[in-house]
Amino acid sequence: MSIELSRTLNALGLLAISAVLGVAFFDQLVYGDLPCPLCLLQRAGFVVAGFGLALNIKFGPRPSHYAMMMLGAIVGGLVAGRQTLLHIVPGTGTYGDAFFGMHFYAWATIVFFFIVLGAAVMLLFDRQFAARDVPLSPLSMLALASLVIATLMALGNGVSTVLECAGGLCPDNPTSYMLLQDGALKNLLGQ
Repeated sequence: MSIELSRTLNALGLLAISAVLGVAFFDQLVYGDLPCPLCLLQRAGFVVAGFGLALNIKFGPRPSHYAMMMLGAIVGGLVAGRQTLLHIVPGTGTYGDAFFGMHFYAWATIVFFFIVLGAAVMLLFDRQFAARDVPLSPLSMLALASLVIATLMALGNGVSTVLECAGGLCPDNPTSYMLLQDGALKNLLGQ
């Protein structure tokens, strides 16, 4: 596998992660389904996995970038698996609305598994790591678009988390953006 093909595949993977974050963000903004603390940790896992992909796109593929991707997906997958286990016990209820028959945390568990699997498969192609001295070609439109979209998704989710949790502990079952409540911003700024 050439470096350019690897960068293209990494860009497609980054777009896929951005789509996952975009769907969750859309659900949050349009349907008012605010993410719980475990949901926020899962989003952080997606961002870390995406950061590993972004490093591969910008600086060329490296095993350490794939390792970062896998670590983010493993931690996110553990959090998603924990949340799934919390809600499979009869009578415990669920969190959030179902999406194509499953809740976001169940989908996240599956997607994190495929991120780890994809990174492991990409690590099998040694040729992408061989040409360290060859200068990288300029980023393609696909690569550049994937980096911009992923950055916007990460920043948007980060800002919404600060608004939701007001810079402190997030509520277990959030119902509003704490920082936007009356007086919360003034208290935070010390006025």
